[in-house]
This record gives sequence, structure tokens and C-alpha cells, in this order.
Amino acid sequence: MTSRTEWHELPRPVRAAVEERTGPVTTARALTGGLNCAVAAALTAADGTVTFVKGTPVTNSTARTGQRWEVVVNPYTLAVGPRLLWRVTVGGWEVLGFEYVEGARHADLSVGAGDLRLVAEALGDAHGLRPPPPHLGVPSFAGRWAAFLETGELPLLHGRTLLHTDTHPHNLLVTADRAHLVDWAMPALGPAWVDVANTAVRLMEADCPPHDALAWAAGFTACWRTASPAALRAFVAANCRAWTSRVGAIDARPSNDRFAALLGLL
Repeated sequence: MTSRTEWHELPRPVRAAVEERTGPVTTARALTGGLNCAVAAALTAADGTVTFVKGTPVTNSTARTGQRWEVVVNPYTLAVGPRLLWRVTVGGWEVLGFEYVEGARHADLSVGAGDLRLVAEALGDAHGLRPPPPHLGVPSFAGRWAAFLETGELPLLHGRTLLHTDTHPHNLLVTADRAHLVDWAMPALGPAWVDVANTAVRLMEADCPPHDALAWAAGFTACWRTASPAALRAFVAANCRAWTSRVGAIDARPSNDRFAALLGLL
């Protein structure tokens, strides 16, 4: 996780460039969550307008890549997430400014939580997003997992749906009447059921029993119920192989068991 920098700790040229876009900042509230951004804050300007800003030093290539993808796909995700207002690179930093989601909190994905319906509605809306054109180069989901797929499995994970791929609770902001998908730093084009599968695993991480998580996923009749069993097995196998390679078989077992539970619906 990247260490955080407070608003007042940013170099003066960076703060000045941001205030050219927001107006004079009267209050800066640091926000938690997120692994790669070095600064994340809700900035209130003198006129009362609030802007969410996130940024990274230009030397952090991983975070900058994620921010680049957020910029690229933002015009295509406005039905489910906040609008990007501006992007500025100055003083060794790159900073993005987004519409602020007033009154939002991170989603509760535990069993019985009322947020599950709102999250499902947001994912359903996301399935209808227009995918970015090929020349923008959004990665293929299958290509991202190529190192962990065996011969014949790669084609099973091809698709043209714009995917978020990282739907953990910090990226699901809930207000009174809807959920917002934020932080599109890892977009991909693939099968529509992938974000449902990933979110079902997040439900299990929040102590939702596998049966309940699968019942929630079953509500996505247009994609989950029609998912190819072979494709889902390839998805589960790739995730299990990836986790095992990263942390070893013993430490990977809890995560691998949750992914394997997805096959219980077949």
C-alpha cells in the first residue's frame, strides 16, 4: 500500500494548480481506502463546492498506469460512477479531480445487508455500458490472466463487456438510493459475468455464506445463469493458480476456497 500524503504536504505548485480548478480550498478531508494513490481527499472550496481528488507522484509508474486507465474509461462509465472533472500534472505529481459523491459510504457486503440490492443494480447497469473503441487499447480480461491459463482456456474468457474487475467495498460507494462504482484503475474487456463473480467472492470475504453469495449472483439471469461452465471453471482455476503462486498453497487456501465455491452453482 502506498504511503499517504496530506493535502497540506503537497508541493505548493501542485496545490496552486489544483486550486486553479477548484477555487481556493478552505477544508481538506483526507479519505482512507485505496492501495496505490498517495493523496486522496475531499476538498471543499470557498464557494462550498466539494471535489474528490486523488494523486500520485509521477515516479510511481503502477499508480500512474491506473490513473491513466481511469481517465481513458471515464467517459464510458458515467452511468455508474462519478465524472472526471480534470487532470493535472505538475511539480512531480499527477492529480485527478472527480465529482464528489455526497453522503456516500463504503458498501456493506455482509449477508442480509440492504446494500446488496443497490450493488446488484449498479452491476446490472454496468453490463449495459458502451465499451471503449479498440483504438483506446483497454486490455483484454483473458490477456491479463494468460500466464495462469492453460491451453484452450484463454478463448473462454474473451468478451466485449467493459469490466471493473476490482469490486471490493472501497470501490463501491453507497448513498441512500444507489451504489457507485469508483476507481476504474483496472478496466478490462471480457465476459459480463466476471464482475458478478468477483463481487460474489467479496460477499464471501464479508462472511456471507457461499450459498447466499451464489443466490445473490443467481439474480443476474442475463449473464450469470448463462455463463459457460467451462469459462467459469477456467476463471476459478486461473485465480487459484495466481493466488497460489503469490503466497503459496497454504496461505492461498482461504481465497482459493471462495473462488472454488463459485462452481457450486453449476
